[in-house]
Amino acid sequence: MTIDVPQEILDALTDVDMPRLPPEAGPSATARLAGVEVPIYRAGCVIVGSGAAGLRAAVELKRRGDDVVIVSQSAWGGTSACSGSDKQTLHTANTADQGDNYRAMARAIRSGGAMDEDTAYVEAVGSSRMMASLQFLGLPLPQDPLGGTLRYQTDHDEVGRATSCGPRTSRLMVKVLAEEALRLDVPFYNQTTAVKILTEGEGGDHRIAGILAMRAGDRTQENPLGIALFVSGVIVLAAGGPGELYRDSVYPNGCFGSLGLALEAGVELVNLTESQFGIGTRREGFPWNLSGTYVQAVPHIYSVDGEGVEHHFLAGYYRSTQELASNIFRKGYQWPFHATRMLDFGSSLVDLAISRETAAGRRVFMDFNRNPLPVPGDLPFSLERLGEDVRLYLGKAGADQQMPIDRLKHMNPLAIELYRRYKIDIAAEPLEFAVNNQHMNGGIMVDTWGRSNLAGCYAVGEAAGTHGVTRPGGAALNAGQVFGTRVAEHIGASGRAKRAASVSIPAAAEAGIADLLTALRAESALTVKAIRSAVQARMSEKAGIICDQESVAQALIEARKLNAEIRASGVAYGRAAEAVRGVQWRHMALASEAVLSALDFFIRNGGGSRGARAICDADGESLPLASSGPLEDYRFRRERETDRNEQIVVRLEADEIRLSTRPNRKLDENEKSFFERDWPAWLTGGIYDRDTKEQA
Repeated sequence: MTIDVPQEILDALTDVDMPRLPPEAGPSATARLAGVEVPIYRAGCVIVGSGAAGLRAAVELKRRGDDVVIVSQSAWGGTSACSGSDKQTLHTANTADQGDNYRAMARAIRSGGAMDEDTAYVEAVGSSRMMASLQFLGLPLPQDPLGGTLRYQTDHDEVGRATSCGPRTSRLMVKVLAEEALRLDVPFYNQTTAVKILTEGEGGDHRIAGILAMRAGDRTQENPLGIALFVSGVIVLAAGGPGELYRDSVYPNGCFGSLGLALEAGVELVNLTESQFGIGTRREGFPWNLSGTYVQAVPHIYSVDGEGVEHHFLAGYYRSTQELASNIFRKGYQWPFHATRMLDFGSSLVDLAISRETAAGRRVFMDFNRNPLPVPGDLPFSLERLGEDVRLYLGKAGADQQMPIDRLKHMNPLAIELYRRYKIDIAAEPLEFAVNNQHMNGGIMVDTWGRSNLAGCYAVGEAAGTHGVTRPGGAALNAGQVFGTRVAEHIGASGRAKRAASVSIPAAAEAGIADLLTALRAESALTVKAIRSAVQARMSEKAGIICDQESVAQALIEARKLNAEIRASGVAYGRAAEAVRGVQWRHMALASEAVLSALDFFIRNGGGSRGARAICDADGESLPLASSGPLEDYRFRRERETDRNEQIVVRLEADEIRLSTRPNRKLDENEKSFFERDWPAWLTGGIYDRDTKEQA
């Protein structure tokens, strides 16, 4: 049996049109600062980023009567609106029939280690409210006839807390939240790139004063770069992750995030060693994760060398056709690379094999019109000869069709339809792919209300470093929605954003603009192209899924040298649009040094392999095996249990990266709320000061 879904339904779930933005409000005034005629905009709160997390914060703030504006480099152009997978996952609490409860979900979210226990519980307990509110706004999450949400198992998920609207789940989230934000008259400033956070005060009085941006719409003869000043005592960083950090990346083009921007302002970052890598199509074509049913259909995977000769390379890694095919399938719910899954002929051996092929200059393809070829000397592929977990799943799904394309069409026709939208017909031709960087699990260090160490500065979504080493698939979408709401609640309770900031122009504004003008120099030998090439090659080749102490240390030396050159010589630009990219690549170079500093610190202090990376070491305890023999070059250190209990903190002091560690915040699972005792803290706003002193 094949599912027969009408074309108009497939169209609605793949071609998701975004709302049109209204005309922008003009500045309240202009001022001459550092020789530039600068427009002044004022707001109670400025949200940087227009993805799902930023929109959630904006909607919740506006509902509470706060004065909020959104600034966006490219509305509907980030990862929330443009990225996904076969049936992109939203991770929320399940029902008791799966043995679920919020504490169990919190334990699962933080199970990889290096994650605050209270944060994991916040994400778990907030997930039900988050999902219900998205459904209220119109998100079409699937239900059974009695109203239960349909669920499935995803990576790092043993209970089955995943649900999905299809490949465009996060884009549909952006759509319903954007429509609500526009209905509430939240002002948008599009083509507006935040380039410098302004602060005032020292020590404990250090706080947000505003933010400088560069806007195409504000370019004039007196302001050729379009520099604009947003005066506000509250900002929410929601600009996503540093997608441009890696050459081999599944992020959409132009995703810079805000890590360098935050570091420059004295904001502390955490867990920068932790990312996700996995198989996907590269952004040079149509960037997309190849998890879920793409691999659960069990296609044939092969490589092609420079002479056009095909290589059945996985046959050199697995001992039997059954083992090979079963591990292709398991990439569906074990999608991210994980070092330990290279052992015992596990599913991450697939990632290692693909990575080695591409490093050798071969192109790797997935063919849905062929079943996996047999391992030489073994029986051919058969649906009857697969791992027990694989046979049970395909049996329940009714995926007994002869060819992978028919199994995929039966299980998830949207997966095929989506690529067709981008003129790639995987039903007719093989699909080229690689192992790519996909998500930053670290980011800005925040508390349980989304506050950073800088007063008035919050972070949500991928910008926030709330994830630990691993996380269940879809937990990031959940975290962005939960913390978008938490941030709005905290800002609303403080009363600091009820009206647009009326303070005078911050003293830091003129110095900030002067700094930008100094950093951008027409005569500099350092071009955006040169910086991009150096950063991306270094990160992909030295800080990808395979690392070693010597290579990371050398990469860090090179990253420090590049940043010293940028500080000394600035970044070259021609047109004004190149100036924006110049600032962004200055930030990206700084973020690269921060990531490499944390990774070098971790490895030098004996850190082992976990999550995103295998830390290779000739004396390592773990040795991956292939059918062709031991893979000695990939012998790696085991993870130390003690490292799960702490996080690496990164900060910038006088142009130098400083590193320290802190223990994970704990959650007392025996502590239980009591209505009469705890209600007054809610009524008086006492809950907002529970963990940290209120920042004025």
